[in-house]
Amino acid sequence: MKPPWLLLLLCLPLLCRAEDHRFTFERGLMGTRFAITTHGPDEVKAKEAAADAFAKAEEINAVASDYIADSEVLSLSKAPPGQATVASPLLFDLLVKARHAADLTEGRFDPTIGPLTKLWRETRRRGQLPDADTLAKARAACDWHALKLDPATRGVTLEKPGMRLDLGGIAKGYAADAMFTLLRDRGFPRTCVAAGGDLRLGDPPPGETGWKVGIRSLEKDKLSDEIPLANCGVSTSGDLQQFVEISGVRYSHIIDPATGLGMTRHLAVTIVAKDTTTSDSLDNAACLAEPDQAEALEKSWGAIRVIVTTPPPIPSPAPAGR
Repeated sequence: MKPPWLLLLLCLPLLCRAEDHRFTFERGLMGTRFAITTHGPDEVKAKEAAADAFAKAEEINAVASDYIADSEVLSLSKAPPGQATVASPLLFDLLVKARHAADLTEGRFDPTIGPLTKLWRETRRRGQLPDADTLAKARAACDWHALKLDPATRGVTLEKPGMRLDLGGIAKGYAADAMFTLLRDRGFPRTCVAAGGDLRLGDPPPGETGWKVGIRSLEKDKLSDEIPLANCGVSTSGDLQQFVEISGVRYSHIIDPATGLGMTRHLAVTIVAKDTTTSDSLDNAACLAEPDQAEALEKSWGAIRVIVTTPPPIPSPAPAGR
């Protein structure tokens, strides 16, 4: 999950033609701020479309959140191992996309990482790493291969004991896409939906070639670049602020399934893809790849553009004079 302070991409105000007004709507959703910026001639219709778009995101959150005790995704996780449960069309579609992302990234994105997510939240709260046995047990319960989906029945089966689904790495992007589709179909194709660190961009604003997207540097509140983009999804992830230091080691909120612990690499990765479901599912995975491999790897996964931001190299000390 990307928190609101990790909003590395900013839709900047743009001038409109007299007959095409700019409207902005905001709401707290999924633990972050969602914002709609759209252009059109009718404010009443824009407000109605935005309200319905936020309602769609609320529906997705109610189904996919692992923070809501009675959410559908947590109910699925409570089913006995090997027993199929019929999922709603919405959740099944989201799980299909999540499983596809897991296959593409070879598990760097893993929708079954729930046991490790739960353990890492406790670790951050206590400021103490889990013992080896507890960590090993949580890692053993994470396996995207053991998530079985049956399209004919919308059946979902978790084959291993202790499995727990976590869709936090894709749900906000999925919601942003759904919101944009609704707004576009209502006659608002010139729309940007911002969901924390994820953006869904439609047609450019009037008189512009694209939405101006700021790429934040590793320095707080500073941008490293600004690029015009349209008709795509954009997501950024990294360890800018959400991290914990334990025994002198800085651990990110991004969990590495290979270790079960938070990522220790200091970097940020911005992904541009065909939609935000794709970009959201790939940004954390890219952070776990080696920086010099991330761009090639992400493009093979379906990214259109990859921007990796790493700290500048530490200069070598000058040789002592003789």
